Amino acid sequence: MNMASRFLCIVGLVASASALPAAGIRLEGVDYPYPGKTYAFENQRQPLEMVYMDVPARGDERGVAVLLHGKNFSGSYFGETAAALSEAGFRVILPDQIGFGKSTKPAHYHYTFQQLALNTRALLRSLGVERAHVLGHSMGGMLAARYALMFPDGTASLTLLNPIGLEDWKALGVPYEPVDAWYAQELAKTADKIRAYQLKFYYDGKWKDAYDPWVEQLASFGKSPDYPRMAWNQALTYDMIFTQPVVHEFPLIEVPTLLIIGQRDRTALNKGQAPADVRDTLGDYPKLGRAAAKAISDAKLVELDDVGHLPHIETFDRFIEPYLSFLKTHSK
Repeated sequence: MNMASRFLCIVGLVASASALPAAGIRLEGVDYPYPGKTYAFENQRQPLEMVYMDVPARGDERGVAVLLHGKNFSGSYFGETAAALSEAGFRVILPDQIGFGKSTKPAHYHYTFQQLALNTRALLRSLGVERAHVLGHSMGGMLAARYALMFPDGTASLTLLNPIGLEDWKALGVPYEPVDAWYAQELAKTADKIRAYQLKFYYDGKWKDAYDPWVEQLASFGKSPDYPRMAWNQALTYDMIFTQPVVHEFPLIEVPTLLIIGQRDRTALNKGQAPADVRDTLGDYPKLGRAAAKAISDAKLVELDDVGHLPHIETFDRFIEPYLSFLKTHSK
C-alpha cells in the first residue's frame, strides 16, 4: 500500500469522527472507509441486518480475506488493512457483527460464537464466497477460531491477531460477572473512561492522534437515546466471551494458522475482580501466544516486541508484512 493511499485512508477515518455527535447506535451519519452494504436476514424470530464492506481486489484476485473485529470496535478499524490487502490482490470483506458497528442492535438476542459464525458464513455465501482467509482480532479471534472449527473446508487460513480467549478465565478463578453488572458498567462509559482504558491497556501510556477515532466511535453510541439497547447487547457479548472459551479446542484446528502477538498486551476479561494471586498471571500474551502456537498443529507465531493489543493500529507496517507473506503462501 503506497503512502498516499494510507494517508488518505487515515485522514478519512479521522474526518469521519468529526461527524460523530449525530450518530446513533447504528453509527448513522458516520462514514466508513469503504461503502457499507447490508445483508438482511431472519434469525431468532426477528429481522436483522449485518452491515459490511466489500473491497474488491486490484488486479487478478488471489483469494478472499474476511476480517473479524474485536468487541470494542467495528469493521471500520481495518480500513488501512483492507487497502493493503486489496492492493496485494485480495478481495476483502469486513462485517460488523450483530450488536456492533452499523449492524442491528436487537432488543433480545442469544449470543454465541457459533451463532455469529453461522451469520458470517451465511453472509459470505450470499456473496458467492465459499472459502476465505479468516482473520480475527481480540474478540474476533475467538470468533475466527470457532469459524475455522465449524467450517474447516471454508477456511483457507486462520490468523489470530492478539486474540482474547487464549486462556479460560473462569477455570483460572476469575469470578463470574452477571449480565446485569456488565450492563451497569456499559451504561457508565464515557469518552474519558474509554480513552483512559485504551491508554493504559492498549498503548502503554503513549497516545497518538491516530487513536482518537476509535475512542470517539465507541463513545458516540452513548449519545443516542437508544443507548441502553446497545449497552445490553454489549453486556450479553461480555457474557458470551467469558462463558464460551475456545482455547481448549485449539488442537482440533485443522487449517494453516498464523498468530501475530503484540508482546506488551496484557488484556484479560474481568482481570480487576480476580484474586490477587491470580490477577498478575492473567493476560501474559508472550506465554499465551507460545502455548497457542504449540497447541495448533499447523501454526506459525510472529511475536512483535513492544507492541500492545492493536498491532494493526499501533504499528501497521510490522503487522502487515508477516500477514501478507502468510496469505500469499497459502493463496493461489
